[in-house]
Amino acid sequence: MSTTHTLSVLVQDRPGVLARVSGLFSRRGFNIESLAVGPTELKGISRMTIMVSVEDFPLEQVTKQLNKLVNVLKIVEQDPDASVSRELMLIKVRSDASNRSEILDVVGLFRAKIIDVAPESVTIEATGTSDKLEALLKMLDPYGIREIAQSGGVTLGRGPKSMSAHR
Repeated sequence: MSTTHTLSVLVQDRPGVLARVSGLFSRRGFNIESLAVGPTELKGISRMTIMVSVEDFPLEQVTKQLNKLVNVLKIVEQDPDASVSRELMLIKVRSDASNRSEILDVVGLFRAKIIDVAPESVTIEATGTSDKLEALLKMLDPYGIREIAQSGGVTLGRGPKSMSAHR
């Protein structure tokens, strides 16, 4: 039985690092469900947040191989109970004068916001957990979803502990 694991990986910000890391998962036959990469508080260091569905044992093999990559500095498997995760979603929904106020009510319930209004659509920005975003989509579906763009998840451990060696 496979489960979803979230890895936070600190890497040197160098060309080709993303390809080497994702290639390692690909060669093992693992599908990356979500991948987000961005700068950290340290110049020249990026954080990769990788969500992957695997068996427990093979994940250990992959993390050991990741540690061997020259540009990988640190790997932490995030415990869902000891971390916070969020995703960003942009949703374009069919909307006109007859249903716009209903859509605004739904958006307000989910603490999302309207970021663009056109005569026949609205674009919504929402952040939250995967479950929250899925629930929002279910509520908006009857109005007609025209387009979705969704980021990968980003995760940080709870409390004062940091994965950075410099803080």
